[in-house]
Amino acid sequence: MIRTFTSSAVLAISMLSAASVAQAQPWVAGEHYRVLDNPVRTAADEGVEVAEVFWYGCPHCYTFKPLAEAWEENAPEYINYVRLPAALGRSWEPHAYAFYALEAMGELDKVHDALFDALAGERRPLNSPEALADFVSGYGVDAEQFLKNYNSFGVRARVQQAQSKIRGARITGTPAMLVDGKYVVSASTAGSHENVLKLVEYLAEKERDGSE
Repeated sequence: MIRTFTSSAVLAISMLSAASVAQAQPWVAGEHYRVLDNPVRTAADEGVEVAEVFWYGCPHCYTFKPLAEAWEENAPEYINYVRLPAALGRSWEPHAYAFYALEAMGELDKVHDALFDALAGERRPLNSPEALADFVSGYGVDAEQFLKNYNSFGVRARVQQAQSKIRGARITGTPAMLVDGKYVVSASTAGSHENVLKLVEYLAEKERDGSE
């Protein structure tokens, strides 16, 4: 009788342990995230790259932004966090160019939040280089230098590289997260913006552990 109870108890504990593991890792490839058949290149050979694909005019990106920034601030050291401005339509292109022009000038931190506020929050028509130059000048950025960088070969190349990476990952909406060039996560698959970041963390740890 004692033996039977002991065996049953062991079986029950084993089943509970298995259930706990299943609950701890509920993410299913093809359901909660997409695995790329052909991974895209990452910017660095070391660490795990987490790329936030966004558009300044996207209201969902605007909502996701503070959550992503908080996650980035507390991310492990092995995470290489990058932002990829998407140009999924012609009207999005000026904003991708603005991102890389400001980055090239070392002025991105001055205007990044303001561009989100203006485009996604207020829906302002900042859809030309000149309109964007006038806007950033209000935040202490030299408009002439901005236009020079906006139209430079280097910025054009950065925009093209970003779009090639986004197309390679078959990303068609924003916001989306691309983990180590292999996995694509969005709120529509993960279930919520909060779940996106939980899933990104899970996949990043999986990649880190796999490379050790």
